[in-house]
Amino acid sequence: MKKLIIIIICFTVNFANSQESYVPTKENIEARKWFNDARFGLFIHWGVYSVLGDGEWVMNNQNISIKEYEKLPSFFNPIYFDAEEWVLMAKDAGMKYITITSRHHDGFSMFDSKASDYNIVEKTPYGKDVLKMLTEACRKHDMKLFFYYSQLDWYRDDYFPRGRTGNGINGRGEGNWNDYIDFMKNQLTELLTNYGEIGGIWFDGQWDQHEWNGKRFGGIKADFKLKEVYELIHKLQPQALVGSNHHLAPQPGEDFQMFEKDLPGRGTMVFATSADDIGNLPLEVCETINGSWGFNLKDRKHKSRKDLVQYLIKAAGYNSNLLLNVGPMPNGRIQKEHIKSLREIGEWVKINGETIYGTSRGPIDPSDEIASTKKDNIIYIHLLDNKSTYFIEGFNPKIKKLTYFNSKKKVQYEKTKSGLIINISKEELDEIDTILKLEI
Repeated sequence: MKKLIIIIICFTVNFANSQESYVPTKENIEARKWFNDARFGLFIHWGVYSVLGDGEWVMNNQNISIKEYEKLPSFFNPIYFDAEEWVLMAKDAGMKYITITSRHHDGFSMFDSKASDYNIVEKTPYGKDVLKMLTEACRKHDMKLFFYYSQLDWYRDDYFPRGRTGNGINGRGEGNWNDYIDFMKNQLTELLTNYGEIGGIWFDGQWDQHEWNGKRFGGIKADFKLKEVYELIHKLQPQALVGSNHHLAPQPGEDFQMFEKDLPGRGTMVFATSADDIGNLPLEVCETINGSWGFNLKDRKHKSRKDLVQYLIKAAGYNSNLLLNVGPMPNGRIQKEHIKSLREIGEWVKINGETIYGTSRGPIDPSDEIASTKKDNIIYIHLLDNKSTYFIEGFNPKIKKLTYFNSKKKVQYEKTKSGLIINISKEELDEIDTILKLEI
């Protein structure tokens, strides 16, 4: 209990410094600590767009009109959807939470909403609330559930003035922005009162209303009433974590910071969050198993077992969770290739999870060939380049013991003034990750 109180105080001080006008509750701080330790989650992008098999942006990319798009729900009948099967798949992969799209940019709600009849219960032959079923399965198997919610809407007239996307979609009318904010609040209230306790809300789409110079997001042109919205969430569920994929520094009321397809500070994407904008909140990187978020029939960019496992390791080395995405098919099934990938990751995590879960960023700066995680007086060194010799410049720890994590055998090393030289035995080399356990 004393340790928990110390953790809460530390988290409160750090977050108060970065978000002066927002003071998280004790329940929220505890949830952040849990989230920070969880390290691995499942992202699910699923909606009526899956019918077309061309990703979740198909409405925008193909400039499908409102009237044309309204036909899609009548084809959406996921008779093979099995919420418990999805949850157990995530659990077997070593994942600790699930984040699913409750409403994406196409404006279609994947839950039973009284705020809009444009939803899965009212407009599809399936007629069932998949979020309700997933919530129940998550609760049964002790899996936390987060709801993705789009602030951007290509369908509703009251998402006006328009943002930077969806402007080629015919049939979009003009409406009142304040009505749209009220609609969002009503739907968020439904999500936070009709599904029991949830992990949090994962916002996306604010960037649509930000100025963009091709390199960096600038000032915002529309008021999303973030203070009111975030306060509503925290009032209804104090422990619920709020995050927003706006690619900027954390804003007051946010509880974790996410990075889309980019390790924190790496800057590999054109829209990547600047390293200067990384705050003191728990971090999360989201990434796809192939090249698409939503189901894409022609996506052939399936990542290898090595790529996926190493991305999980690198994320932990950056003190970040990994939220790994699947895009279910319109029949309710997840692609066999994705299931296979998750099973392979799960097999690795069962053996090596100690080096990932509950760790913090280690003292060695992460790169493509090395990452480190830390837990108390133990440093886990992940060697990712399949080499026999590594030189870690500037790393001169007091070594009590250095062993291979799996075999427990001693590692040969040499300390120099400029760093640490590690010689790896051929028998211990692992093509994905050779893990060393350093006790200091």
